[in-house]
Amino acid sequence: MHDFQAFRDLSYSEIQRRKEVKQMTKAELINYVAKDCKISKAAAEKVLNSLTHNIGKCLRKGDKITLTNFGTFYVSKRRARTGRNPQTGAVINIKARKVPRFKPGKQLKDWTM
Repeated sequence: MHDFQAFRDLSYSEIQRRKEVKQMTKAELINYVAKDCKISKAAAEKVLNSLTHNIGKCLRKGDKITLTNFGTFYVSKRRARTGRNPQTGAVINIKARKVPRFKPGKQLKDWTM
């Protein structure tokens, strides 16, 4: 399947909007943090790794992490359900599981408007 086929049902403005969205990599984020805080890239990488590790650690315990004005990370439970194998069409049982969630705070919502 070619990329253009995925866009065939989208309006022209939707296609243009999707092309404009840029995804920041971890390395780019580290560069921004290092520059803003006037620290080395190695130190910025340690900070980012520590932040993500500790958020994951708290979520594993079932804790909720709230960063005021930014947002809240929490764990949500998905119930067990049935689905279909897309290749065979066979019915499969999907187990209940816990999934990480993020609810943006007011300031983050305002920044993205």
